[in-house]
Amino acid sequence: MFRTDDLKQNNIHLSRRLALGLILAAAMMPGLALAQAKEPLQVVASFSILADLAKQVGGDRVRVVSLVGPNADTHVFRATPQDAKIVKEADLLIVNGLGFDGFMPRLVKSSGSKARIVTASNGLNPLEKPKSGGHDHGHGHAHDHGKHDPHAWQSIDAVKIYVSNIRDGLIAADKEGEAVFRANAGKYLAELDRAKTEIAALLASIPRDNRLGIVNHDSFRYFTRDFGIRIEGARGLSTETEPSAQDIARIVRAARERKAKAVFLENVADPRIAEKLAKETGARLGGTLYSDALTDEKGPAPTYLALMRHNAKTIAEALKD
Repeated sequence: MFRTDDLKQNNIHLSRRLALGLILAAAMMPGLALAQAKEPLQVVASFSILADLAKQVGGDRVRVVSLVGPNADTHVFRATPQDAKIVKEADLLIVNGLGFDGFMPRLVKSSGSKARIVTASNGLNPLEKPKSGGHDHGHGHAHDHGKHDPHAWQSIDAVKIYVSNIRDGLIAADKEGEAVFRANAGKYLAELDRAKTEIAALLASIPRDNRLGIVNHDSFRYFTRDFGIRIEGARGLSTETEPSAQDIARIVRAARERKAKAVFLENVADPRIAEKLAKETGARLGGTLYSDALTDEKGPAPTYLALMRHNAKTIAEALKD
């Protein structure tokens, strides 16, 4: 029979062997402890849609901050000293480019940031700014869009380019995370393809004569190109100024001639403009579209994919009759 002292002695030896084994295992895998202790990459995106894309690709290896938050309008954003501090402390900055977030170059310079910068739209073949009708009101200010339409995220195909650029930027900033970033990006690109197929099928059900809607500013041209739906803006590419009388008259005339079915609100724009257009044209108010910003977690568009699906469903329901 075993004595109590023998059992105690055996337990002590077992505990010592287990502790020694753990120490040896840790010594054989020093990178594991370092990887677990590594702080997430500090990523700053200019606005909420880019922030979501960075989270999808970066996963747990990134901590993402959006300078322009949910339901906020990047067109009228003005940076604060706190924003400069956030930018200075970033490891990676993600901007849209094409003049949309034109406040960023000055903010980066004034903050003294040394962060790597990813321009998400690099490699994209952007749409040119409309040559007539709705006109941009930037007039050389920080949000002047130049000759291109910057709202490329309204195209899922364009966002696939965004995702690839963000993936490559994250890898350059955190080489140890390359396998994670590539896996996350690959999974998300497949989700984007599925979403595009779903949206195309949904919008294909809209009768050919019903495919015109009106929105506050000209932010859906990439969407209309991809899916064959016409969503005209009452003003140009920016929300910085009120639409002119000529803008309103042009949209009202086009809406009446083509029998527009719906006027849509936007989460970043004054609803009174849409309400006026609905009254002038006789079109119904078709619900809210999310053009330049996500909602918070409680809203219907807290992620990019949720935004695209919500917009497609809203448009389809408003234009189907």
